[in-house]
Order: sequence, then C-alpha cells, then structure tokens
Amino acid sequence: MTVMEPRLTLERRLLREHPIVIACDEVGRGALAGPVAVGAVVVDAPRARKRVPEGLRDSKLVPEPRRAAVAARAAAWVSHSAVGWASSVEIDEIGIMRALGLATIRALADLRAHGVVPEDAVVILDGNYDYITPAGARGLRVQPVIKADRDCASAAAASVIAKVARDALMTHLHDELPAYQWARNKGYASPEHREAIREHGTTSHHRLSWAIEGAQPLF
Repeated sequence: MTVMEPRLTLERRLLREHPIVIACDEVGRGALAGPVAVGAVVVDAPRARKRVPEGLRDSKLVPEPRRAAVAARAAAWVSHSAVGWASSVEIDEIGIMRALGLATIRALADLRAHGVVPEDAVVILDGNYDYITPAGARGLRVQPVIKADRDCASAAAASVIAKVARDALMTHLHDELPAYQWARNKGYASPEHREAIREHGTTSHHRLSWAIEGAQPLF
C-alpha cells in the first residue's frame, strides 16, 4: 500500500496572504481514559520553503518506535509548537467537542506566551468542523480541512507532536495504575482495558459520561 506523503501546497498558498499558518490536530478523542490533547504548530514562509522532515506523516501512520524521533524533527522544523489539554473531568462536564475547543485555545495561549499572535494567522484545523470558535476564540481565521493530518505537513507535525506527548502521559499514568495497561492501549477501548474496568471499576482518569458498561467508580 502506498502511503501518501504530506506536502506544503496549502501552507504555501495561504502564506501568500498571511504571515503565518497555525495547524492544529487532536489526539485521544475516542479514548475511554485520559485527556484529549491538541497539537498546534506555527509555520512561516521560511519554514515552508524547507524540505518536509524525514518520516513525517499523520501520527497514526508513523510506527510507535519511530514517533518520538519524527516528533523531534517536526518540532525543530516549525517555528513554534505547543500542546493543549482538556481533562477527562472537563470532557465529562462540557462534552468532547467543547473540550477539543478548550484544549486548542490552551495550545494557542501557549503559542501566544512565546510571542505568536494567532490573530495574524490562518488556522488549519484537521477535520470538517470548526470546534475552536464555539469554544470562545475570537478573531481567528479557522479553516477546517478534511484529512489535513494526511495531506498537510504542518497538520501532520501537530498530530505527531501531540500524539507523542499524550502517549508519554498515559505511560506515566500506567505506572500509577498498571491494571489498565495504559502503556499499551493509551486509554483506548482495548479488550484488556475493558476487562480491567469490569474487574477494578473506573478511576478519576476515566471519562464517566461515556457510559462505560458495568463499571463503578473506584475513586
């Protein structure tokens, strides 16, 4: 099977009209446990003239042993990068779509703290729905792009950076609660994860509103 390589075609076109492009992508949206994370990267015209980092793909297409190295190359290529988070509690309280928007706003705030002005950018958002503006963002030009993490190098960079950060967090949580095997399943609904929930109940890291069948809160 041929794997499509992400390009900079869209970024270069947008950079004719805007000084910077910010690309955002989420990871952890469908997990039963752990936060959702949104990666955000900044690409300017000089970066867009450089070669796409070796091995850069949508994080789902990068083998796990290679992801950290690819993420490091991606972070070195973009001018700035950040990861924003929304916790399992916040997902329960406000729903996954608003939580995605909240995580994105936090990632953009991190970029702003490093001198980036998001209002100067056009924001490429992977997917077909702008969940940033309804979360309270003002003055942003958000352009949802279906399969941006596959086709746009900037969104692929955001994807792999966020994926490596979230996987590291779930591995750390595994050390505290090894019964759920989060080092392997990263909080997703693997058979071993569901069996652990049935046996041990849920934790404060689980998304209780996702109606985990037969589970009772552990703490």
